[in-house]
Parts: sequence; structure tokens; C-alpha cells
Amino acid sequence: MSTTEGIPSQATSADGPHRAANADGSVRDVVSVRLPAEAAYLAVLRTTTASLAARLDFTLDEIEDLRIAVDEASCLLLAGAVPGAELTSIFEMSADSLTVTVSTMTREGRAPARDSFAWTVLSALAGGVDAWTEDDGRQTISLVKHRLREQPS
Repeated sequence: MSTTEGIPSQATSADGPHRAANADGSVRDVVSVRLPAEAAYLAVLRTTTASLAARLDFTLDEIEDLRIAVDEASCLLLAGAVPGAELTSIFEMSADSLTVTVSTMTREGRAPARDSFAWTVLSALAGGVDAWTEDDGRQTISLVKHRLREQPS
């Protein structure tokens, strides 16, 4: 078992934090966490989300919105997860945003409905939301939260 920023995870050493380059040459940090696709482990993702958002100086309200959004996205995926599957979360941190991508293997083979109440909640909390299903049945939900800039007085 490894730790990322003091948070236990079941990630392998190759899944720990690393740096990646954006198309414009700027650098972003990437953290990935793999957990059993079970609701009992969602507290780890909520804590990881809060820790990484705090590191980017998100406000307390923005952090709480992200925690709820990641939890909601994970719950949507867990509802159709294949027994024994892993829930994979990738956190990409840039100067003013946090992108969280959550995915797992599912039985359903289709992305969550975009006209559902849950989708509306995700969109309101995270800002940018997308979902897709890979050919192998892996469902993914991606959330992007931009940090609000302080308004001049």
C-alpha cells in the first residue's frame, strides 16, 4: 500500500503523483488512485479530492462542491459496476483547475443520462462534466472545476 500526500490508497508505485506537460508546455501534477468499486471506499476519494483542491487554494465552498461531485459521479458508476471491479480516479491539477476522471467496468455499457437529476447536480457542482463508455464497457465521468478568481474591490 502506498500513500499520496498522506492519504492511503491501493495505487501501485507507477500510479503515484507525477508531472505531465500540457500542450502549451506548462506542467500539471497528476495523481491516480485505484480502489475496489465499493461504496465503503468513497471516503478515500472524498478526502483525496479535498486535499488536492486545498493544495490549489480552492475556497472551502469550492472544495465541498468538488467532494460532493466526485462522490455523486462515483455513486453513478458504482450502481452498474461489475462485481470485483476497480474504481480508478485520476486527478489532474493545473494552476487554476482540478480535473477528476472516475471510471470503472460496468454491466450497463452506456453513459449516465445527461437529463437526469444526478447529471444536473454534477454540472452545478463541478462546472464542466462529461461521460463516455469505452468499447470494453468501461464507463468514465470527467469533472472539471476551475478555481474562482478573487474579484477586485
